[in-house]
Amino acid sequence: MRYFWYLTVRQMGFWLTWILIPIVVEIIPAFISAFVLVMKNKHQDREEMPMKLPFITVIVPVYNSEATLYNCVKSIKDSTYPSDLIQVILADNQSTDNSFGEFARAQTDFGLHMQLLKTQKGKANALNASIYQSIGTYIFNIDSDGTLETNALMNMVLKFENNLDISAMTGTILPRKDMIKRTKKFHLRLLRDNEYFEYAQAFLSGRVIESYSDQLFTMSGAFSAFRKATLMKTFMYDTQTLGEGWVKILK
Repeated sequence: MRYFWYLTVRQMGFWLTWILIPIVVEIIPAFISAFVLVMKNKHQDREEMPMKLPFITVIVPVYNSEATLYNCVKSIKDSTYPSDLIQVILADNQSTDNSFGEFARAQTDFGLHMQLLKTQKGKANALNASIYQSIGTYIFNIDSDGTLETNALMNMVLKFENNLDISAMTGTILPRKDMIKRTKKFHLRLLRDNEYFEYAQAFLSGRVIESYSDQLFTMSGAFSAFRKATLMKTFMYDTQTLGEGWVKILK
C-alpha cells in the first residue's frame, strides 16, 4: 500500500512539474509583459512629424514568390508613407516560377520606383546586393510572402527621425486574421489560432519588452529596418550562415 502511494505521489509530482513549467516560464511572464505594455502605451509620447520625410528603400527578397509577390508590393503601395519617397528593390534569388511576371504586373499597376535585381542564391546574397543598390536614408526588408500594415513604414520612419540613437528596428509579425477566419477545417483553424497567439506573445509581449529594457538582440528577417549610414559600417549579412538573423546575434 505504501509503495502504491509512493508511485502515485511520484507520478503526480512529475505531471505537476510539467504543468508548472509553462505557467512559470511562459504564461506568467506573458501576463506581466501585457500589463507593462498597457501601462507604457497609456503614457507613450506621439512621434513628431518632420518638416520633410526622408527617401526610404524597401528590399523584398524573392524566390519563387509568384503566389504572394503581387499582394506584398500592393501593401507597400497602400502604405500611408508617400509612394514617391519609396524605392522598392525586388531581389530575385534565381526564381524558377513566374515571379518576373508578377513583378511586371505590379510595376504596371502601382507605378512605384521599383526595380528587379538578379542576385546569387541565398537570402543573404540578395539582401547584400540590394543594400549596395539602395539610395534611401533608411532600409527596410520584408519577406515576399508577407504584407505590410498600412502605417508600418510611417511609424518606423517617425521613430527613427525622433530617436537619433536608434540604428535598427524590427517590426511585429502576426498571421493575418482574415485568413484564419476563412479556414474551414476545425483542426486546421485551431492550429492557426494557436500560431497567432504564439506570434502575439513573441512579438507584442516578448520583443517589445526587450526593446523597452534595451535588451533586444535579434531582429525578424521578415520585417526589419536600418539606418543605411550605420548599416554600411558593418559586415552586413554573412553569406555562410543558414539564417540571415544569426549573424546579427554574433556581431
